[in-house]
Amino acid sequence: MPVEIIKVPDLGETKDVEVIEILIKQGQSVRVNDSLLVLESDKAAMEIPAPKSGVVSKILVKVGDQVNAGDAFVEMEIEGAAAVPATAPVVAEKVAEKVASPAAEPAKAAAALAAATHKRLELISVPDIGGDNDVEVIEVHVKVGDDIAKEDTLVTLESDKAAMDVPSPLAGRITALKIKVGDKVSKGSAVLEIEVTSAAAPQNAAAAPVDAKLSAAAPAAASSPVSAPAAARTQAIVEEAVGDRKVYAGPAVRKLARELGVDLTRVPGSGSRGRVQKEDLHGFVKARLQAPASGSASVGSGIPAVPDIDFSQFGEIETVPMTKLHKVTALNMHRNWLNVPAVAQFNEADVTELEEFRNAQRKDADKRGLRLTPMPFLLKACAKVLQEYKQFNVSLHSSGEHLIQKKYIHIGVAVATDAGLMVPVLRDVDKKTIWQLSAELAELTEKAKNRRLSKEDMQGACFTISSLGAIGGTGFTPIVNTPEVAILGVSKTQIKPVYINNAFVPRQMLPFSLCYDHRAVNGVDAGNFVTRLAEVLSDIRLLLL
Repeated sequence: MPVEIIKVPDLGETKDVEVIEILIKQGQSVRVNDSLLVLESDKAAMEIPAPKSGVVSKILVKVGDQVNAGDAFVEMEIEGAAAVPATAPVVAEKVAEKVASPAAEPAKAAAALAAATHKRLELISVPDIGGDNDVEVIEVHVKVGDDIAKEDTLVTLESDKAAMDVPSPLAGRITALKIKVGDKVSKGSAVLEIEVTSAAAPQNAAAAPVDAKLSAAAPAAASSPVSAPAAARTQAIVEEAVGDRKVYAGPAVRKLARELGVDLTRVPGSGSRGRVQKEDLHGFVKARLQAPASGSASVGSGIPAVPDIDFSQFGEIETVPMTKLHKVTALNMHRNWLNVPAVAQFNEADVTELEEFRNAQRKDADKRGLRLTPMPFLLKACAKVLQEYKQFNVSLHSSGEHLIQKKYIHIGVAVATDAGLMVPVLRDVDKKTIWQLSAELAELTEKAKNRRLSKEDMQGACFTISSLGAIGGTGFTPIVNTPEVAILGVSKTQIKPVYINNAFVPRQMLPFSLCYDHRAVNGVDAGNFVTRLAEVLSDIRLLLL
């Protein structure tokens, strides 16, 4: 394929335009009109499209370079597609040339000057918005009497997928607004009337709608067939004011910010004139992710960060690095604590008969090579109650519009290891026997302590049990392990006097707490859950029903 040098197209009178982003890399295949790089002037960011299809063989510029019309910026191996004209003649420029020409006759010059100052009213309509209809107007950026430049943002529309800025295809003075905040619009709906000072008498009375393809992942891109170079699609740099803070960023950076879910008003820019660059976005996201793990509030959360203190001033210290597992656990706990409106419900179960039955099975357990702990019984009891109260076996969808009801019962069990807390998951607990659960629990616990748990061993839980029974304590409130909506905290069994048949008798009582996500579960359901769980643990014959 022949190699051709691609040059910067006509940029009008703009000189020394900065290269702010390079959208391609060496060896990449591009098609006609694919964006190659982004230039930035004082007024706008301009995406420069490929005039031909081919393969990028060499990039001749770098970010930060200053370029002008005619400067070479890419070498391409051309596939043979016809070139897009490097420039499009502008009517206004032709008229200006005639007026300025010393050879022009005075009468012709006067006529050209009159034509160049012709004023007309143009109707600006909503451009192509990707097939969306009845899109809401959420912001109007202009008012009657404003003088605006081409590509200035007029209104912002919001669909179910994205917020979309609609730029002006023309420069002029606004004479009438046709829409207001809250209106529903579609392609072709009137936005406003503008008085345009044209370079020549208008060819028709109405301006064609701007051809702007809008999507959830990309900002509005506008083009005007006679008032801008055909090879340079321009987009005005939006300066969104929040108090005294303004955002100054190019279109590709804004697109990346939308994809990452980052509010650009919170990102400090390191580029010229405070422009936000991709590196600034990446640094912001990294800081936000790392902040919770270090014990500080997440960036932009509105929660004051805990200041670092030089503890060495009080005595000898040692800085101990956190393990990767500890960091991940801290991050997850912090996320869950901030996102889940958790409520705790407390109860206790009389497990006297359960403990007598469990102790009676020791010989059988020894034959099987197992240690029969209370946990398999807890697992089986929780599975039964989860079957009866299905509202605890759900997850909230991120949209907040519906719940995901699970038709399987997998339960996680928190295991303390030297490296930190791990939660292996036992699957289909409702379908397994006490002996099967005991064997599987022993295997998973051993794998956890030896750091041999696989990713699959720790995924898919519907509910979690965290037991401190062997350690002690009368109760605690574990953090809900999202996306689950509930967790059971089990404490140490205690012998207590219980009033039965007009007398106090010693009984083994197991205290437990149920912490639940109040968005998915209400208090009545939680009360019923802990009451039923206490019944099942008090009479394990109920597990047979």
